[in-house]
Amino acid sequence: MTAVDPRPAATTSYPTPLPDATAVVSPSVRDVVKAYVGLTKPRIIELLLITTVPVMFLAAGGVPGLEVVVATLIGGILASGSANTINCVLDRDIDEQMRRTRRRPLPRHAVSPRSATVFGVVLGVLATLELGFFVNWLSSGLALAANLFYVFGYTMLLKRRTVQNIVWGGIAGCFPTLIGWTAVTGKLAWTPLVLFLVVFFWTPPHTWALAMRYREDYASVDVPMLPVVATPVATARQIMAYSVLMVVTSIALWPVASTGFVYPLAAFVLGFVFLREARRLLLRAHTGADGAALRPMRLFHFSNIYLALLFIAAAIDPLLH
Repeated sequence: MTAVDPRPAATTSYPTPLPDATAVVSPSVRDVVKAYVGLTKPRIIELLLITTVPVMFLAAGGVPGLEVVVATLIGGILASGSANTINCVLDRDIDEQMRRTRRRPLPRHAVSPRSATVFGVVLGVLATLELGFFVNWLSSGLALAANLFYVFGYTMLLKRRTVQNIVWGGIAGCFPTLIGWTAVTGKLAWTPLVLFLVVFFWTPPHTWALAMRYREDYASVDVPMLPVVATPVATARQIMAYSVLMVVTSIALWPVASTGFVYPLAAFVLGFVFLREARRLLLRAHTGADGAALRPMRLFHFSNIYLALLFIAAAIDPLLH
């Protein structure tokens, strides 16, 4: 008789495989869309549109046609998105090192540089054609000139080479005043040129205040923003000087455009508050404050409010005048 082993038969067992930590998870459609939208820098687009639509009201002497406003907005969004996307591609090396920008789509590798470049170029072509066919070719040409200057003039030539980078590079951000006016009238005039200068003088205080807060970021990537190469006192003095020029220019629109009482009242009040904030920044710099102690973001945040309210006043004024 064959002996029977009372022990249970041995079975071969294999460990349950653990999930591969290196496995690539495909991004959702929502994530992809969010990444491409992020490339366009929506917050910057908002500021540009704030200086476009109110000028259209001023140009029309009232409410402009809905069709031209919508067409101009679409073209402006496409054009700004194009320039900002190409800027992200060209600046991806420094964006990856800076705290303020390291979460952008390209540093996170959410979009490839090639795909972002194609996206930016396509947006630029669409903007040029859309503005040309649905608004007019003068506005289209101005938008294209602004994009080319932002990419080649500011991003590629000025930004990493000169302390005057944002002064002259900021010209690209002034073009919406001209685009909004020409979209309605089909021609240039002194009124949009004055507003062009308002934005031109507004840009340095706005940007340098932000750069004071993130001075170490710019210094770490060798971008010669004024706060990197100058003392806080010298920077605050420059901010004060440009703020004065901005306020004086904003008030000059009153006689040039023959506005009513709403716009000059807003220009005086907003200008006073802006100069007060710039002076406080200068006083803090004179006390030896540095970095966050300077509280430069107070001026930065108010500069956004200033520009929005000033241009809204310019839009409201012809409705009441």
